[in-house]
Amino acid sequence: MSVQVWTYIIVGITFALYIGIAIWSRAASTKEFYVAGGGVSPLANGMATAADWMSAASFISMAGLISFMGYDGSVYLMGWTGGYVLLALLLAPYLRKFGKFTVPDFIGERYYSKTARIVAVLCALIVSFTYVAGQMRGVGVVFSRFLQVDINTGVIIGMIIVLFYAVLGGMKGITYTQVAQYCVLIFAFMVPAIFISIQMTGNPIPQLGMGSTINDGSGTYLLDKLNGLSTELGFSEYTDGSKSLVDIFAITLALMVGTAGLPHVIVRFFTVKKVKDARKSAGLALLLIAILYTTAPAVAVFARTNLINTVSEKKYADMPEWFMNWEETGLLKFEDKNQDGVIQYVADKSKNELTVDRDIMVLANPEIANLPNWVIALVAAGGLAAALSTAAGLLLVISASVSHDLIKNVFKPDISEKQELVAARLSAVAAVVVAGYFGINPPDFVAAVVALAFGLAAASFFPAIVLGIFYKKMNKEGAIAGMIVGISLMVFYILKYKFGIFDGGKSAVTALKSEWWFGISPEGFGTIAMIVNFAVAIIVNSFTPEPPEDVQEIVENIRIPSGVGEAVDH
Repeated sequence: MSVQVWTYIIVGITFALYIGIAIWSRAASTKEFYVAGGGVSPLANGMATAADWMSAASFISMAGLISFMGYDGSVYLMGWTGGYVLLALLLAPYLRKFGKFTVPDFIGERYYSKTARIVAVLCALIVSFTYVAGQMRGVGVVFSRFLQVDINTGVIIGMIIVLFYAVLGGMKGITYTQVAQYCVLIFAFMVPAIFISIQMTGNPIPQLGMGSTINDGSGTYLLDKLNGLSTELGFSEYTDGSKSLVDIFAITLALMVGTAGLPHVIVRFFTVKKVKDARKSAGLALLLIAILYTTAPAVAVFARTNLINTVSEKKYADMPEWFMNWEETGLLKFEDKNQDGVIQYVADKSKNELTVDRDIMVLANPEIANLPNWVIALVAAGGLAAALSTAAGLLLVISASVSHDLIKNVFKPDISEKQELVAARLSAVAAVVVAGYFGINPPDFVAAVVALAFGLAAASFFPAIVLGIFYKKMNKEGAIAGMIVGISLMVFYILKYKFGIFDGGKSAVTALKSEWWFGISPEGFGTIAMIVNFAVAIIVNSFTPEPPEDVQEIVENIRIPSGVGEAVDH
């Protein structure tokens, strides 16, 4: 059977499974809609958290980034995995013990202020919409290739699917859907990786295959072979880095602390019964995430090597079918500059004739390696599972921020539970429409968009959450000032250096790196904005009144180890 038929079968089965689970586990109350009723087992929550965490950026884009950036791409691996450890150990148990549904809910209660809650809601919306834009873009990329539709149509199809089970099931439906999506995405990522590792090195373990000798009898190590291919084409050695140490540190730290401030990941720790279960599910999720994250560098090496071997100095007329298929999507482009019919894939932009979108590398990898059609279709299903699982979690955060944190706790406290549930579902519908727009008009490739979301979370939420847990005398004035200054600074920097809005329309491509503040890229600037947030919060706090005694007592109590078996209920 053809790739397209296999894709229809496998994607159709997985979509039917997701929708069936959503119908079976649909939310009947606001507690089920927001936190799945608070009764999810640690294993199920660990799998759901892993699926929520491993978005289209992890599945589709991260290995693509590493395949083009080489050593420099390691910042994404270090930042995202390190950030999850930080979240699991430093914040999740305390937030769970505090017992609030959402991050704005925690900030509103901890800082005893409606203004703080509103600022937190605005920050959550900015972070979530930036993040979800990357997911919808990922859905569009998959559909455009495997269902033979353009990217915009692909985004719209994804919107309809995610809308159905996010709006119907709420967190309860999303949780059990994400368990299924984790199984699909990890199977889809590992199967081709194992196949290609055996094919190239004879080693069935991709993590070891990356460092093994290629099985052509030459005794050459795969990474040495890739370094040689890269330098022949004028690229730097794959295992060498070009980013400055300052920028690498800033990006890694921004991704780490951004992880610890991501509202859609934090809310997962409210879906279990006890604080102890929150810790267990965090540990399980880390192990489940590590399976993909330790495999991604190997997939990147395999994909880059196969791509160069397949296209460099080869006749365009002799290109295999996969090349033409990806050309039709517009994500792979060949421009015959010297009219000789031979593809010149080189580092020199004036001579280079091939443009490859980084987001296609994982999806195209099985095709380039000539794997069976069912494996190619399986990867498409995995990419969709990764994108849709995270998109659903983000949409729930957006709808909860509007219905629970704004309508219920600020504007209309006397709203009934049924009306709040309706408001949550309507908010999710509006959020899907906005997310679809950003998916059709993304600011960059998937992982870069997601990296910006992490920077925004680092700049806004991380200081407010950390100070809220570990500094009982932190007051509302300091927290509000810090969040406003942090997120404003980060948004300004993104608009200036990604879109050129404050530079007379200068594009992100032509903006000189020498103009970056402290030599730090927009992906890493969240670190600077976070430091400024901390500084502003502490300075303002020192000139304004201490928080009330009862608030200080609550903060003291959530850090007391005794009685951590049950969450404090407010």
